[in-house]
Amino acid sequence: MYRKVSDFLSDWDNGAEATIKVLESLTDDKLDQAIVEDHSTLGWLGWHLATAPGFFAGVVGLDVKVEDSGQVPNSAFTIVEAYKKVAKDIHFHAKTLTDEQLLEEVDSFGAKIPRGAMLRTLIDHQTHHRGQMTVLLRQAGLPVPGIMGPTKEESQQ
Repeated sequence: MYRKVSDFLSDWDNGAEATIKVLESLTDDKLDQAIVEDHSTLGWLGWHLATAPGFFAGVVGLDVKVEDSGQVPNSAFTIVEAYKKVAKDIHFHAKTLTDEQLLEEVDSFGAKIPRGAMLRTLIDHQTHHRGQMTVLLRQAGLPVPGIMGPTKEESQQ
């Protein structure tokens, strides 16, 4: 749980930078890559990362708007640009919060939780899906960026 806005902003910015690296590895022809049929695809996961922050922002009271037609775009560029916009908007609006507001409770799925806990969930959610994407990138034969250290390929360069 976050108790300082500056801590959230630092984690958000670092996570957003890592997520952008992963999203920038996408190609239009590999957006349908899934681990097996009928599972989440690279395109779906990327679009989910670009749109889900709007949900979390709404729960914590941030005015972040995302455009989501309900359809995954067929353009990797569109996904990357949508994510960059939402990442910037989350930072912009979150910096207006006070440390005290992080302790205030908000409604989440019928339960009351501190705003700072929901922001932690946003970070964890993003990290989870980014990890899924790195596996699919490798399966698709696309470059896997080092996020928490170099990848095997980066170590061999």
